[in-house]
Amino acid sequence: MSQLTDLYRSSLALLTDLYQLTMAYGYWKSGVADRESVFHLHFRRHPFGGGHAIAAGLDQALDYLEQLHFDGSDCEYLASLRGADGKPLFEQGFVDHLATLRFTGTVDAIPEGRLCFAHEPLLRVRAPILLASLVETPLLTMVNFGTLVATKAARVCQSARGEPVLEFGLRRAQGIDGGLSASRAAWIGGVSATSNVLAGKTWGIPVKGTHAHSWVMFWGDEDQAFREYAAAMPANATFLVDTFDTLEGVDRAIAIGHELRARGHDLLGVRLDSGDLAHLSIEARARLDAAGFPKARITASNDLDEHLIASLHEQGARIDTWGVGTKLVTAYDQPALGGVYKVGAVADPRADGGWHYPIKLSEQPIKISTPGIQAVRRYRKDGLLVGDVIHDAVAGAPATPARAWDLDDPTRSFALDGDAEDVLVTVLRDGRRTGAEGDLNAARARAAADLAALSPRTRRFANPQPYPVGLDPVLHERKLALVAKARGSRGKS
Repeated sequence: MSQLTDLYRSSLALLTDLYQLTMAYGYWKSGVADRESVFHLHFRRHPFGGGHAIAAGLDQALDYLEQLHFDGSDCEYLASLRGADGKPLFEQGFVDHLATLRFTGTVDAIPEGRLCFAHEPLLRVRAPILLASLVETPLLTMVNFGTLVATKAARVCQSARGEPVLEFGLRRAQGIDGGLSASRAAWIGGVSATSNVLAGKTWGIPVKGTHAHSWVMFWGDEDQAFREYAAAMPANATFLVDTFDTLEGVDRAIAIGHELRARGHDLLGVRLDSGDLAHLSIEARARLDAAGFPKARITASNDLDEHLIASLHEQGARIDTWGVGTKLVTAYDQPALGGVYKVGAVADPRADGGWHYPIKLSEQPIKISTPGIQAVRRYRKDGLLVGDVIHDAVAGAPATPARAWDLDDPTRSFALDGDAEDVLVTVLRDGRRTGAEGDLNAARARAAADLAALSPRTRRFANPQPYPVGLDPVLHERKLALVAKARGSRGKS
């Protein structure tokens, strides 16, 4: 069994929108269900006003695809659905077909932890049209959220300047899976630990935590509360000091720290959860140092995000560890990535090269699709990432140096040179993993390595310098030609 279905249920086939099933029915009814197709999952704008994102959620998506099947209760439910005429929404033959369905396609993807950029495919799915379209919604929900939170976590960790960040968000997360998926993605993005014990068990993420205000409120007296906690957890004594008066709480923690030392233990630290965190941390540090506890760590929480952490650093705060919850796991200032899943090619023996390239038009240029079977070539020079080219996988990788055409301004081109690598790798072939994905710690290491190779100008929060991403000449010229053809046809009708 997979981690995903272990946590939920044996079949997740109905984790989808109804229109995926009505389209699947239409393909089956039309006799084209087995027509080969290629879809791409990408996003159009970088989250949080930044200049990059970190890919995540892929491992769960592959779990889903490998385990995809409609069990008896799924089929029974679908057979019970009725259309507007009161008749069954789906023929029984279609329901019977779903009962035998398994995912048999191939998936190429940007591995978890790699940097990814607007417009380029995070996933490329090649499968019969019924299957490829059926999995749209679950792939989007897993990859969108994972990528969003991993990116947010990396931003928070960047603000922390190498100091540990603890993910404390389960109680504010968007439901059970919102909490679990967020803990996993945040680990990829760079956090040091989570308070989420189930995430720790499931994925091996280190777990950390102190105690709540209710612990102090139960005893009614900080001295007794800290003393009782120290007796229970003598090797893990970090005290939450702001239930009544924060600096008086620090003094009481110091007093209990001396008692711990007399018993052969030590005070690990204090946690600040309210008030002026810069002022309180400076005062707490001074008192701890004066009392002989220079190694006691000061942890801060209280609705932190990358912007507040950066501000606290500017104010000279003496905080050693950052506990970030709500604004990390809910991606507070941008609740959705906005990823989309679009068809780029459909097999057609009558077409040149055996592929038909459909295109979606829009009044908004950013929403015009890119026709073709897309791959991504990434260029690195002197250890730094310098740009990506989205190219046609059938035509092959572009020459080096490569010329690419700007996606936002199709009249502008630029050149890229340096060491080149293909970013998409085959992670699923004929419905089964290739072994190229799944190691969570490897994904975390990839994120750290890629971020270190990205220009600080692109990593900055305000007005990041755009990272060059463009179309190779084959895709660029095909897109322009198909747009012109489609608009010309529409103008004649």
